[in-house]
Amino acid sequence: MSEVKRDAKDLLKAHGAPIRQVYLDSENSGLIFPEAIEDMVKCYTVFGYGHPSITHKVGWETYEVLMKSSEIISRALGCSSDEILYLHSGTEANNLAILGLAKAHGKSRRKIIVSSIEHLSVIHTVEDLVKYGFEIVKVPVDNEGFVDPDILSSNLDSNTLMVSIGFVNHEIGTIQDLKGLVEVVKDYDEGIFFHTDAVDALGRVKFSVKDLNVDLASFSSHKVFGPKGAACLYVKSGVNLEPIIFGQLSTQRFWPGLENVPSISGFARAVDIMISNFDDFNSRMSSFRDMLINGVLSTVDNCILNGPMGVKRASDNVNLSFLYCEGEALTVELSLRGIYVSSGSACTSRILQPSHILLAIGRRYEEAHGSILMKVTPFHTIDDIRYVLDNIPEAVNRIRSISPFKGD
Repeated sequence: MSEVKRDAKDLLKAHGAPIRQVYLDSENSGLIFPEAIEDMVKCYTVFGYGHPSITHKVGWETYEVLMKSSEIISRALGCSSDEILYLHSGTEANNLAILGLAKAHGKSRRKIIVSSIEHLSVIHTVEDLVKYGFEIVKVPVDNEGFVDPDILSSNLDSNTLMVSIGFVNHEIGTIQDLKGLVEVVKDYDEGIFFHTDAVDALGRVKFSVKDLNVDLASFSSHKVFGPKGAACLYVKSGVNLEPIIFGQLSTQRFWPGLENVPSISGFARAVDIMISNFDDFNSRMSSFRDMLINGVLSTVDNCILNGPMGVKRASDNVNLSFLYCEGEALTVELSLRGIYVSSGSACTSRILQPSHILLAIGRRYEEAHGSILMKVTPFHTIDDIRYVLDNIPEAVNRIRSISPFKGD
């Protein structure tokens, strides 16, 4: 750890201070609404700092904070507060949904269907179940990341336990026709469970979990500009899960230990802000998204957009591949200019492997390696976007000039 600290200090010293900073890496982590921070501070200093299952005044105050947070979040999701289960990350929520169903129902059905572009917390979880006799099917997607309902239907059978398909893809922004896909599954067999990783849908798409008719849905605080360390899993009333970790239960049915009440409070406040300002925020983000996409495509040669255009794409998502340009090198070059992006997804950014999502939509290895992901936010300004557009062509040209891979 000491070596890492020294390396980080050296890197920061060598990096220097850019003239302007534009943070476009909210896929991985990012800013938080000031109001959410205020609510968190109150939980640490005024009320909400106790244990919500302890029977004294401070415990009751903390429980009240938890219940009010549940009311806010469940109202935004279109469900009952009793159907909300708190965890600490979207990864935990996806794991509980999949493993909890497998433990509870895996004796009668042993087949799980996912799409080929799911988050790795879904992909790796279902792959691990192969060791226990489960059959895993990864249905393909088209070149924009959409699941074909006919292909999904053709893979359903009497042994199918569950289907897990993400609502909005975290990397290329594809918004699935989730309600239509759920209808395909439920029309075939009402007994098949449907889970969706909806982490990137909350605040970007208007929906109700009841209207979607999903059985389980995962959400994460930091994706709505709330604090890290809070997430929730919607579990439809009547759906039976088995716990996957064990310990002393508090207020949560399947997740033991002390709830992170301050972060849950901040999560609820962030959800409330996102939903209350939905039209304004999404209009701004869509405008910035399109400025970036159109601006880069019109000024940089050999550049490809990954994912769909327009209303079928999440309002905040920009994913571009630059040929003859290594993505990791480009992130460093842009960082020196004060522009912070990611190359591929956060799950693979420390490993020089192409994104499985970009490969699944038909990108070649060199196209996937040359990709960068940018996510705009309600915090950005038009001057931020103009600064990025001024710098990306220069940054790409510089990396291409020193790259061993050249165009024809």
